[in-house]
Amino acid sequence: MFMKMRLAALAAATTVALGQTAPAVAATPKDALVMAWAIDDMISIDPAEVYEFSASEMLGNSYQRLVTYDAKDVSKLSGQIAESWTVSPDGKTISFKIRPGMKFASGDPITAADAVFSLQRAVKLDKSPAFILDQFGLTKDNVDKMVVETGPMSFDFHMDKAYAPTFVLYCLTSTVGMVVDKKLVMSHEQNGDFGYGWLKTHYAGSGPFMIMEWKPNQDVVMQRNPNYDGPKPPLKMVIYRHVPEPATQRLLLQKGDIDIARNLGADDIKALKSDANIYFDHGTKGTIYYMGLNQKNQYLAKPQVREALKYLVPYQSIADTIMGGLVKVHQTFEPSGMLGTLEKNPYEANVAKAKELLKEAGLPDGFKVTMDTRNTADITGMAQVIQQTAAQAGIQIELIPGDGKQTLTKYRARNHDIYIGVWGPDYQDPNSNAQGFAANPDNSDTAQTKTLAWRNDWNIPDLTKETDAALLESDPAKRAAMYEDLQQKVLDNGPFVIMFQQVEQFGIRKNVHGVVVGPSFNDNSFAEASKS
Repeated sequence: MFMKMRLAALAAATTVALGQTAPAVAATPKDALVMAWAIDDMISIDPAEVYEFSASEMLGNSYQRLVTYDAKDVSKLSGQIAESWTVSPDGKTISFKIRPGMKFASGDPITAADAVFSLQRAVKLDKSPAFILDQFGLTKDNVDKMVVETGPMSFDFHMDKAYAPTFVLYCLTSTVGMVVDKKLVMSHEQNGDFGYGWLKTHYAGSGPFMIMEWKPNQDVVMQRNPNYDGPKPPLKMVIYRHVPEPATQRLLLQKGDIDIARNLGADDIKALKSDANIYFDHGTKGTIYYMGLNQKNQYLAKPQVREALKYLVPYQSIADTIMGGLVKVHQTFEPSGMLGTLEKNPYEANVAKAKELLKEAGLPDGFKVTMDTRNTADITGMAQVIQQTAAQAGIQIELIPGDGKQTLTKYRARNHDIYIGVWGPDYQDPNSNAQGFAANPDNSDTAQTKTLAWRNDWNIPDLTKETDAALLESDPAKRAAMYEDLQQKVLDNGPFVIMFQQVEQFGIRKNVHGVVVGPSFNDNSFAEASKS
């Protein structure tokens, strides 16, 4: 099924070499959507392994999940491959019925065996996203008894505890909940690998598009799936081109060599606003920008210092200038749109207030501290502005730049003072972020569970119990209230200066319509995209 060929449409769309200019060329094909995006994070297209932004988006357009939600209102859950489900009286089993009459792109019918195989396979392969299923008590040894067929079109999902049903269902909306074609995948099994060696670079789904070709660090070609059970996509093809440089994306978009640019920077967006042939669409993602304050540092461990730093960030100025509309001010750990999000932004730059707090902490002359910063334009620019503002209150911040691996490794080892981090939920449930910011079951250096609270040496046994309790609350309204309370406590006392939420911007040619920019990357949809 995996086509090893170069398509004429792709050739027409790739006449401009990366980083180079070229004479004007014809517009992209009428029946193809061509995008420029940095897709060098891709390591696999197997739903049991995919954990990266770009591959997640491609799978979101080519696979179907058991459960999904409205991209415009994530609180509205619905079945996709699952027609319906019921929860057992003890709350430990969810019984699913598969929607009848559906087919994979191969033509194979979708049955309960495929859903069960997909979930069991993900647990047994134990790749990065397997933890999403493991947290329900599933292991390699017991998953065959925990996820079981009860009929040709039904199966049971057993759990070790009576978790909130919404929590379980949102976890199944992630890529690890996507259903693969068991017959096709197992026809390529080698040495008991559940077809992993093949599916890592091949396709076995049922979504609106089929992944036909992937050339790492070059391109991905998707084609309309004739067996898709939903509305027929208007466009025949979707083509992703790996173009890492924002300036090159901007040039390609202006010339009409691509239909959509995905990595435009603040300056590029500003420059393109006056181009009548281009418009912008955006979607608020779940990604949060924050500063982590290591409580091992004698100064940062003081509550007044933590609060003072929250008054030393020019939030709106950074959002408008450094980030150029690519973020919005957001100061609680749950992103907007999530169940129980606390929409409060009580802090703004106030040097006088920060000085008062430092005086209360016994530090009227301030102190010196380091900040680890990833050497990207956005993080560096953000850090420099914070450094300048903090200096006005007497806090001398030494910036320590490094690449992503260097800074993250140091942060994960708790060897930082201050770290500017970016954190996104693994699934559209508040637990994903609450477990990071409001739980720390073991604060020892040898802990197995290393949350964001752990990384910043924040020992919070009581808050951890409250976070765990929220997982077991079945009433959505009560559960939302519990997360609001958790956010308020972290906002008031936590070692986090939560600053922004990401806003993804698409630069789009004016003849392209129907693109959906969703709350997560696997919700970005092109199934309804068309060209005029």
